[in-house]
Amino acid sequence: MKSRIVLFIIAMLVWLILSWSLDWQHLLVGSLASLLVAFLTGDLFTANPYKFAHPHRYLWLMLYIPVLMWEMVKANIDLAYRILHPRLPIRPGIIKVKTKLKSESGLTFLANSITLKPGMTSVDVDQENGYIYVHCVNIKDTDPARATEIIIKRLENILERVFD
Repeated sequence: MKSRIVLFIIAMLVWLILSWSLDWQHLLVGSLASLLVAFLTGDLFTANPYKFAHPHRYLWLMLYIPVLMWEMVKANIDLAYRILHPRLPIRPGIIKVKTKLKSESGLTFLANSITLKPGMTSVDVDQENGYIYVHCVNIKDTDPARATEIIIKRLENILERVFD
């Protein structure tokens, strides 16, 4: 029940930010949409909703957005270079990266962030052992420790402060 309440509050805040209006029609539609989202997906949201009462988590999340954007820009440039290069220098494959994240929300957020980066797709998440299997267009290093450093370290460090 607590996770549904937290999800309702977060969804309503997002609605208010996106609609940027406080008239009764927008508030009514936003409340109904937030209630629907909270009712349907509240139990999937998080196991520990009390974590979201800490304001420092939101500050880390705000820091995460520009870091993710920068990683996406770098990945776009790298992929464009590989596509436009006459020899098409790629080494596709699946690499196993180790993560410190334990929560389902954190792992899901990290896996989705990896998939947002062009040239990479999260294939599988092994929550018990803490591995994410990532398909890369160009594998830079086959060593799992080094691949973890290259692919997820910057994102993981911030997400650890948000979700764990």
